[in-house]
Amino acid sequence: MGLMSEIVARAIGNPQRIVLPEGTEERTLKAADMILRDGIAKLVILGNPTEIMNLASQWSLANIGKATIVDPENCPKHEEYAQLLCELRKKKGMTIEEARKLTLDPLYLGCLMVKSGDADGQLAGARNTTGNVLRPALQIIKTLPGITTVSGAMLLITKHMELGKNGVLVMSDVAVTPVPTAEQLAQIAVCTEQTARSVVGIEEPKVAMLSFSTKGSAKHEVVDKVIEATRLAKEMNPAMKIDGEMQADAALVPFIGSSKAPGSEVAGHANVLVVPSLEVGNIGYKLAQRLGDMEAVGPILQGMAQPVNDLSRGCSIDDIYNMIAITSNQAIASKQSK
Repeated sequence: MGLMSEIVARAIGNPQRIVLPEGTEERTLKAADMILRDGIAKLVILGNPTEIMNLASQWSLANIGKATIVDPENCPKHEEYAQLLCELRKKKGMTIEEARKLTLDPLYLGCLMVKSGDADGQLAGARNTTGNVLRPALQIIKTLPGITTVSGAMLLITKHMELGKNGVLVMSDVAVTPVPTAEQLAQIAVCTEQTARSVVGIEEPKVAMLSFSTKGSAKHEVVDKVIEATRLAKEMNPAMKIDGEMQADAALVPFIGSSKAPGSEVAGHANVLVVPSLEVGNIGYKLAQRLGDMEAVGPILQGMAQPVNDLSRGCSIDDIYNMIAITSNQAIASKQSK
């Protein structure tokens, strides 16, 4: 069974309530129809019910009626959600009038549903920018305790089964924080290790903190940052298997790892790769995808207190389908950790 098949199977075994704020977006609605057909999640679709059902009929989508459709303009719990938003943002000076207006925004409404326990996760971004998706999520759902940095992990799937966990690697940050500090990089490492467990099902993640140096082979302030981040990550999670600084070949290839970093339990066997900057991560995964013929799935947002994921506006129907299943897996793991 391939990775996505495993992720889908876990979601089917414990269906979660996932909010789709972009309920009239074509790819989103077509992916939702497939999700409902396959029993992967219980969907809450936001938008005008008449418009959504007309679109479903137009596109011959037979399963949309199985979803819970909520009209932001006529939501029965509008006032309750507005009061919640006002309470969450009162220190920032938000008035109830402002909260009532924002609650009409599907991106805010979806996050309020998740925050209040009426849903387990949210997926958006096919129509909205990352900033628009993240803003209400950070204001309402916020980050995990002890985490201040949101990051994005990419699943890289290769036919070379000797790499990672049966050909699967998790890389971050590829999406959010351009130049993380050592403290932020440590948080990214801890969160990515958890993503490897909750989404990929890796029981023993091995985290390599990547650099252009392996164990002192080069000296530079950016290398020092990776060394410090590794130390801080170990403090945050002493049980985590993590090592660095480390070059990519030392992290992935056993004979190079044993030569460059003898005695390391990570070198040569890494299945989680944490890069020193967003630039490296974004370029790296796209090179792996285009030149190395690896499948890239994500990015998966991590560090949030409850699952919220952001799609690329160029996403496909299959991308949305996969990300709903991944968001469901994050929701399952979040509940199990409480």
